[in-house]
Order: sequence, then C-alpha cells, then structure tokens
Amino acid sequence: MWSFLLLLALLIPILAIVLDSQVGRALASRLERRGLEEGTDRILQRIAELEAEVERLSQEVARLDEQAEFLENLLEGRRLGERKALGSGDGES
Repeated sequence: MWSFLLLLALLIPILAIVLDSQVGRALASRLERRGLEEGTDRILQRIAELEAEVERLSQEVARLDEQAEFLENLLEGRRLGERKALGSGDGES
C-alpha cells in the first residue's frame, strides 16, 4: 500500500514536468488539431444539411406562392363573374 502511494507521489511531479515540456505541448497541440478536424467535418456536414433544408424550404415557398396566386386568380374570376351576372340582370330590366 505504501509503495503504491510512494509511486503515485513520485509520478505526479514527473507527469507535470513531461506535460510542461516541449513534448507535452506538441502532444497537446496534436490532440487539439485532431479534435478540431473532427469538429470541422461535423460542421461541414451540418452546413450541407442546412443548405439542403433551405433549398427544400425555398421550393416549398415557391409552390405555396403559386397556389396562392392560383387561388387569388380564381377568386378574382369569381368576383368578375358575379358582377357580370348582376350587371346583365340589371340591364334587362
């Protein structure tokens, strides 16, 4: 038990020295770059998904705009038809 504690007590300063050295800093920067590269891939994938979703939504908005324009034309035609029907009835009297 005491030997384990002594070994642990000696390893802590040795680990601190190694991590604070050039080798430790190089290892840390390499690990950071690897994490950034993985994050970059994930970000690029997310951007591609968002672009696809924006394209889909743009198409949906265009389709809804066409439907609204069609309905507006139908309603306008109906109003004109009602006016003609009322106008022809008044003209005959």
